[in-house]
Amino acid sequence: MAIGALEKQLSTLAGIVEKKGNRVVVKNEKGLAGKMDGLIREAVFGEAESKAAARWLIWETAQALGIHPASIHEFYIAIGRGDIAGKFTVPAMNLRMLAYDSARAVFRAAGKLDIGALIFEIARSEIGYTDQRPAEYASSVLAAAIKEGFRGPVFLQGDHFQTSAKKYTAAPEGEVKAIRDLILEAVAAGFYNIDIDTSTLVDISKPSLEEQQKFNYELCADFTHFIREHEPKGVTISIGGEIGEVGQKNSTPEDLDAFMKGYNAKRGRRHGISKISIQTGTSHGGVVLPDGTLAKVAIDFDVLRILGEKARQEYGMGGAVQHGASTLPETAFHKFVEAGTCEVHLATAFQTLIIEHEATPEPLRQEMYDWVRANAAEERKPKDTEAQFIYKARKKAVGPFKKHFWSLPEEARTSIGASLEKTFAFLFEQLAVSGTKKLVAKFVTVPEIHQPVPAGGIKSGKRESVDGLAD
Repeated sequence: MAIGALEKQLSTLAGIVEKKGNRVVVKNEKGLAGKMDGLIREAVFGEAESKAAARWLIWETAQALGIHPASIHEFYIAIGRGDIAGKFTVPAMNLRMLAYDSARAVFRAAGKLDIGALIFEIARSEIGYTDQRPAEYASSVLAAAIKEGFRGPVFLQGDHFQTSAKKYTAAPEGEVKAIRDLILEAVAAGFYNIDIDTSTLVDISKPSLEEQQKFNYELCADFTHFIREHEPKGVTISIGGEIGEVGQKNSTPEDLDAFMKGYNAKRGRRHGISKISIQTGTSHGGVVLPDGTLAKVAIDFDVLRILGEKARQEYGMGGAVQHGASTLPETAFHKFVEAGTCEVHLATAFQTLIIEHEATPEPLRQEMYDWVRANAAEERKPKDTEAQFIYKARKKAVGPFKKHFWSLPEEARTSIGASLEKTFAFLFEQLAVSGTKKLVAKFVTVPEIHQPVPAGGIKSGKRESVDGLAD
């Protein structure tokens, strides 16, 4: 890298951050917060060398302040052992839009409620259509933590690193390599939590449950081996498995047994998964009615309770994970805690809040929808109304309109951030994670991990078709 890019950015931080060798020293924490807005914009929208320098500065500044990307594995295994009293459900949030402003809202809400148990995640599919590679997403979250004064472990998670059944059938080696490459990219960016989803390979036409789950547990075990071989020293990456694809038939205890017995035999002595994702009746993004509103969804909380208890008591995991939950009615969220749900994934409602917020200019919204009509027509089903089509397909415009939303006036972004903070605070209280910061500090190991000074510009990750992959 032409040293000028890093030197230029350090000059804007003079008296605040100082580079010493391959690390940085923070001289003025109060002054640092005021510099984050500019630094994260360089990390996201700058030229290649400027991006690399800004991301390195954000990472190393976070390390210097005690903000460490971490694995939640030990925390979940402690839950499985019964070492953590009390009931709560860890929220895992997919920040598709305004990642920096959204993460700031999360940290503000978390700070007021003394929360440590929360996860920032992005799925394989979302990486594509939101135009956020793992290193960019990590930079947004870490910069937000610095800005809002958060200190402690930060859990970054690769959500639904999912196998495409179509691609795997056509070229299995290529699909496995694509996921392995994504794992390597994510781990290098600080994602020490990875949800492997090979449930797309479950074949219910087979006569026995063991045969139905065979491809699922074998490939999940293979990815487990790969992750363990590439995790940083001192980190046991939290790995999630999945036995039922969201939107398909509800999972059963017998499904869990068939998967876990095969998976445990295949993985051998290596650390295994810390949680298991199951199907309970939801779908990603919700079921959209003809008028564009969402249908009521009946979650089978008994499935969550029964499989969660089995996962803890018989397999030593943190429990069961619920996907596709952010579009549920507000009255449903406390039920996840009552059912002993380990983790719940939340995404679409945050995207909806931002797009439909009163501070989002109507001309921008309509420009976005016009783009959807012109560029995502293939998403439209024959029976879809206009409202159904727009609601389901507008996520595809998130990447192309990323800079538009990041460039909204500060007043608009502040208003959106306040609404997000209120939403996050409500969810956190319903999921009973208030006061979990001390528990996280007790059970989670947070080694310092430093990154080399970049020797060149940011290299773009491989773009791939994500059609048909889950969010």
